[in-house]
Amino acid sequence: MASLDRVKVLVLGDSGVGKSSLVHLLCQNQVLGNPSWTVGCSVDVRVQDYKEGTPEEKTYYIELWDVGGSVGCASSIKSTRAVFYNSVNGIMLVHDLTNKKSSQNLYRWSLEALNKDSSPTGVIVSNGDYDREQFAENSVPLLLIGTKFDQIPENKRNEVLTRTAFLSEDFNAEEINLDCTNPRYLAAGTSNAVKLSRFFDKVIEKRYFTRDPSQMTGFTDRKRFNFKSLHYD
Repeated sequence: MASLDRVKVLVLGDSGVGKSSLVHLLCQNQVLGNPSWTVGCSVDVRVQDYKEGTPEEKTYYIELWDVGGSVGCASSIKSTRAVFYNSVNGIMLVHDLTNKKSSQNLYRWSLEALNKDSSPTGVIVSNGDYDREQFAENSVPLLLIGTKFDQIPENKRNEVLTRTAFLSEDFNAEEINLDCTNPRYLAAGTSNAVKLSRFFDKVIEKRYFTRDPSQMTGFTDRKRFNFKSLHYD
């Protein structure tokens, strides 16, 4: 197993959204009983069978880098995290479905991770928010994950899911909504499990099977993030 090829996936989002619980569930297939705040970065590993059930099936390691979620514009905070953003093959953007601000902050997290070497072109900070302009091409696969689904009142779920659908569209990414304390949300055969496997396969595909090496950390889909409008009230 030690000789398996591996890919690096960042797990980004605000503190308290459940990143550590999510990573523990994904890697250990069990609920994290007493989660604590992540300082710096924590790395865990899961095994992925690429193209499972086909002649091309091959096993890979997925390294999940759970980055501490302190939000801030201070250069010291960003420079400390920048070391974790090197050689990234995929990104999971995690937000708390009961906390709209954590969803809005995913734009900031994506900008920070994908533009670590320079200030994003055309992105203006105003009153703590970003102007949603197309600023960079990107081929790093993204997956949007909403946590604490169980805590949304039944009469509010349609409203919340409509909002997250717009968010998913902005990032051109599939979305998974779940409760990290309930493994059934990621049980084999569920739509969430299928999306998760598809995402990991895409990360592996981009890392090991992209013809143009220059695109392995660039954007091959030739689609841009469009942050011109936020779909929040």
